[in-house]
Amino acid sequence: MKQVSLTIPEIGLIAGTRAAGAACLALLLSNRINPEQRRAIGWTLLAVGVITTVPLVAQVFGKCQAYKSPDER
Repeated sequence: MKQVSLTIPEIGLIAGTRAAGAACLALLLSNRINPEQRRAIGWTLLAVGVITTVPLVAQVFGKCQAYKSPDER
């Protein structure tokens, strides 16, 4: 098992990127606004979500440590 320690701001950034992805999906699937505007906003949110997720994933995987049980320490 792997264990990662994250700070509150890191968790907030991760949650923010997930929220942007959800908003993107909702806009792309809804019919409430002009289709051209909807696509432009949706694709922009998707791009921002992907661009901000890549460094966060790299940071989290950089912090990964193999979990050692108290008996192994």
